[in-house]
Amino acid sequence: MRTFLALMAASLLMAGDVAAQEKKDNVPPPGFVSLFNGNDMTGWLERGKPPVHWTAKDGVLVFDGKGGDLFGVDKFSNYVLHIDWKVEKNGNSGVYLRGGNPQVEINDADPPKNKIWNGTSGGLYPDKPPLKRAAKPAGEWNHFEVSVDKGAITVHTNGELTIDAFKKDWGKTANGAIGFQNHGTPVWYKNIYIKKRDE
Repeated sequence: MRTFLALMAASLLMAGDVAAQEKKDNVPPPGFVSLFNGNDMTGWLERGKPPVHWTAKDGVLVFDGKGGDLFGVDKFSNYVLHIDWKVEKNGNSGVYLRGGNPQVEINDADPPKNKIWNGTSGGLYPDKPPLKRAAKPAGEWNHFEVSVDKGAITVHTNGELTIDAFKKDWGKTANGAIGFQNHGTPVWYKNIYIKKRDE
């Protein structure tokens, strides 16, 4: 009996350790790579130079609301992207998918009473409004899962489908960097993971 209880206790401890590891920020899940290491701005540029207004603080990528857009140095075409983000009240930003628009919209200045449009959080600006409102209130962490598959864009916002396989006309833009928009308000990002799809 004692041996059984000891084994049960050990199993619970191991499960707790696994859960803690799974919840650790900026550590990518299997098959993904992290675009932000949580410690510094390695791999990111602001206006083509080392970032000034975008900084790493306590495992979070922090924007002070000034300066320029932020872009990664690597380019991607088709992929799955995971990002956690939050804004303050009336905060605004966006996630660029191939070095520029379209961007997955982040917009707390768009109140729920307004009609959903392409500037509603979880939508694709300037192309398509989201299917529903799924963003959490200002100050709370949100999660995007963005899929670009043969150019078609799908977005889940906090687990809710907000863009369903939108067939974007990319023109000559076959690939580009992941980026974050400066819209004049602070924004916070973490857990930025990407997995390339087969071309």
